[in-house]
Amino acid sequence: MSKNESTSARVRWGRLRFSIIGPLLASPAEPGELAARLDELAMKTYAHPSTGGRVRFARSTIERWYYAAKNEPRDPLRALERKVHGRAGSHPSIGPTLALAIRAQHRAHPRWSYQLHVDNLRALARIDVSVGLVPSRMTLSRYMRSQGLVRSKAKRNAEVLGEAFVAREVRSFEVSHVGGLWHLDFHVGSRRVVGADGTYSQVHLFGMLDDRSRLGCHLQWYPSESAETLVHGLCQGIQKRGLPRALLTDNGKAMLAAETTEGLARHSVVHHTTLPYTPEQNAKQESFWGQIEGRLLPMLEGEKELILELLNRATLAWLELEYNRKLHSEIGVSPTPAFWRGRACSVQAHRVRSFAARFDERRRVRSGGATAPSLWRACASRSPRATAPSQGRRCGGPAGTCRRRTWSMGAPGCFSRRFNRSTRNETPTRCGA
Repeated sequence: MSKNESTSARVRWGRLRFSIIGPLLASPAEPGELAARLDELAMKTYAHPSTGGRVRFARSTIERWYYAAKNEPRDPLRALERKVHGRAGSHPSIGPTLALAIRAQHRAHPRWSYQLHVDNLRALARIDVSVGLVPSRMTLSRYMRSQGLVRSKAKRNAEVLGEAFVAREVRSFEVSHVGGLWHLDFHVGSRRVVGADGTYSQVHLFGMLDDRSRLGCHLQWYPSESAETLVHGLCQGIQKRGLPRALLTDNGKAMLAAETTEGLARHSVVHHTTLPYTPEQNAKQESFWGQIEGRLLPMLEGEKELILELLNRATLAWLELEYNRKLHSEIGVSPTPAFWRGRACSVQAHRVRSFAARFDERRRVRSGGATAPSLWRACASRSPRATAPSQGRRCGGPAGTCRRRTWSMGAPGCFSRRFNRSTRNETPTRCGA
């Protein structure tokens, strides 16, 4: 049986019974031949509608099915289905007072197990006789699941959340076009690598996935998770697969850095972030890390002294030769053909020359005989004051904009153009991307 079988067991049993006695209805037996044909059907084996195993049915059972379908000519399949119990879904052992107690207890303790609920309800019943008799754990668990009172999972830093969030329905989603949304995240690897100095250190895996095709856009291990490594990995993915229309990340420091957010805004990429302490919103990326820990890293167990270069080469080979070419169970095809055959709405890679991961910073300008390199050094050193070059003395304003990166202190962008109201001229300056 398929794991995704959505038909109820009652209907599957009716279809099996009809397939067995169907030939008798389509070709009725001649007088005196019915017993022989029933014996012939009883000798065969059939697939069980729930387990898939091989089963046999007695001659009397098949005969009962035959006359039940024959006496219902309008809908013989309905006559062969399993009958619904008269009390199905009613839970007669759960009284109204007990039902209220169960709901109140689950609201107060949503993380309790079913057995713990049973023990506390029985203790309550000894104090309050109106609660009545508490049923077994199986009956109680069946009732609570039917009412949606399931056990909730623990969240980290739950005391920080407080009452900021209310219970909401969680649903999956998928965009309609390739390149419409990318998922980005970092993962702390369970395997340590050997550095140049001979010490073991922890590494972080940068990963990006396309939401529609599930294609792995880029994977790379880094010594740390920072805005610099995020921008480097993002640039690699953009050069390979183009520029996405939207990006979904969590609320990490690297994801919310000024270089990341302003760089995405300059390239017209919508930046979505998940709710705090809600990693399930980025579930496609979180589920992908299971394949890293379950398939990729176990294949490197033979390497006793794993270095970062070898780990990156193996990761790239696994991504391009196995994951992107393997059949994906959710979309029914492999990610690579799904990416190239889909209706792409992303900007092509050859049109994106570089990713402008810089942020603007306001600086005060003073007149002086300084040159442009001195202004760049002032910006790079994060000095509160900056000296404008000689051609920029007529800026006519007390401040300018310096565009730079925090991790790259060489040759940041100069001050932007400013209009001089006194001379009615515009001063040309050199600006970074």
